[in-house]
Amino acid sequence: MHTRDAVSTEDIRSILAGLTAFPHRGSGTAYERQAAAFLRDYLTAKGHPVESQVFLTSRTYSWELLGISALLAIGGLYPATWVALLGAYWFWAYFSGQGTPWDRWFRRHASQNLIARAGRGTRRLVLIAHYDSAKTFFVYHPKRVRGFRANFLLNAALAGVLIPAAMWAPLLARVAGLYFLAQAVLLLTRERTAPYVNGANDNASGVAVATALFLDLAAQSIEGAELWLVLTGAEEVGAQGARAFLRQNTLPGDTPVLNIDNVGAGTLYYATGEGMLGVIPFRGPLVEAASRLEGASPLVYTLAYFDTLPFARAGYPCLTLIRLDRGIPPHWHWPTDVREHVDDRALADTLTYARALAQTVLRQ
Repeated sequence: MHTRDAVSTEDIRSILAGLTAFPHRGSGTAYERQAAAFLRDYLTAKGHPVESQVFLTSRTYSWELLGISALLAIGGLYPATWVALLGAYWFWAYFSGQGTPWDRWFRRHASQNLIARAGRGTRRLVLIAHYDSAKTFFVYHPKRVRGFRANFLLNAALAGVLIPAAMWAPLLARVAGLYFLAQAVLLLTRERTAPYVNGANDNASGVAVATALFLDLAAQSIEGAELWLVLTGAEEVGAQGARAFLRQNTLPGDTPVLNIDNVGAGTLYYATGEGMLGVIPFRGPLVEAASRLEGASPLVYTLAYFDTLPFARAGYPCLTLIRLDRGIPPHWHWPTDVREHVDDRALADTLTYARALAQTVLRQ
C-alpha cells in the first residue's frame, strides 16, 4: 500500500474507533462535548491547531416538531384558521431550513464546531462533516424507514390542506387535527423514551473520511490553496452547527463546500441538490468535477437535509457525498448503526473519490 494511503487508512480507523467508543454523541450532550475534545486532541497531535466555535442548540428536534404538531392539532380540532396558518408556517420554516423568530427559545444547550485550517492562497475548499448523532424514532424502524419520505409528504399535504379546511370544511379539519394530535403524543413519547444511537455510519464515517482527507491534503501543501476542515455539532437537530458557522465566519461567496455524510456502507452518490420542501440545486466546480469522475452516481436528495443546506441557501457552491442502500442510508438513526456495520472498504473508496474531487478543485 502507498505510504500516504496507509497513513490515511490509519487515521480513518483511529477516528472511527475514537468516536464510536462513546455510547452516542447526541447534540448538546456531555458525550458530544467529549467527542469534540477527542477530535480536537487528535488534530492538535497531528500539528493542526483547532478553533472551537461554541453556540447554543437543542438536544433533540422533538420539541420543535411537537410544537408544530400541537399548533396544527389545535388549528384543526378547534378549528381555528390562524392557528393552523401559524403551524403550517412553522412546518415550512423548519423543514426548508429558513428558521423562525422563536428558534432561540429551543436553543438551551452548548454545542461546538471544530475548525482547522491549512495552507494559504486564493483558492479555497471547505471540508465539512457532522460528528453528533441522533435519537431514534419508530419511523426509522427497518420495516418502516423506506416509507419515511411518503410519511413526510403526507404531513406536508395535511398541513397545507388544514388551512382552507379550517375555514370551509370543519369535519376534514378535525380529522387532520386528530392526526397531528396523535403525532404530538408520539413525539412526546420519543422525547421521553427513545435513546440516542451510536452513529457509526451517521456520521462518524464522514468525520473520519473528512479528517483523513484534510490531513492528507494538508501534507501535500498545494500551492496557492487554503483548506478548511469544519466538524460540526448539532446537525441532527436542524443543521445548527452549519448555521452557526455561517453566522460567525466570513467566507468568500465562491468558496466550494464538500460535505461528507453517511459513507460507511452502500453505494456512493454525489448530491447535485437537496431539499425536503423544494430542491435547491448545487452548482460550481465540485459538481462539475464529480460529473467527470468515475466512482459515484448523481442524486437529488430529498429524504432529509445535509449541513450543506444553509450554505446552498447562501449561494455557496456545494456538493455532498453519501452512500445509500436502495435509497436509504444503511441503519439510519437506528440502534444497529454501530462500528460492526461500517465497511472499511467503503470508507477507503470514499476517501479516494473525495481526494480526487478536492485536488481537482484546489488545483484549478
